[in-house]
Amino acid sequence: MQGQLFLKLQNILKHQGTDMEKFGFTISKGRQIDYDSNDRRIAEYILAKEPSFSLCIECGCCSATCTAANFTKFSLREFNILIKRGELELVSQNIKKCMLCGKCTLVCPRGVNTRNVITLAKQAFQKTESYAV
Repeated sequence: MQGQLFLKLQNILKHQGTDMEKFGFTISKGRQIDYDSNDRRIAEYILAKEPSFSLCIECGCCSATCTAANFTKFSLREFNILIKRGELELVSQNIKKCMLCGKCTLVCPRGVNTRNVITLAKQAFQKTESYAV
């Protein structure tokens, strides 16, 4: 009985052709970070001028209090992570959303001057030809 059901199911799937390829799970694109090919010039510029940037532990307190994040898709935590990784495309698009209110600086448990980090990042992007801010 089960063998007959299996054969019927197998015949049905043969006739459906490519529909079965769309079913279930697929192999996703790799998500490895290639630090060698990423552009770390912005992070190095910020670290040279604001040493407290290296103290950031990406805890998310800054993002939790961010006024801009309440109204837009902006995350200072993601901003810091992406700058350190050298993945700058998304950063250059979202840096304009920061209102420089300073709440993030007040709540940072590590004392990172996040306002200065944002300002330095804007300066670095303006000096870099490939990214327009």
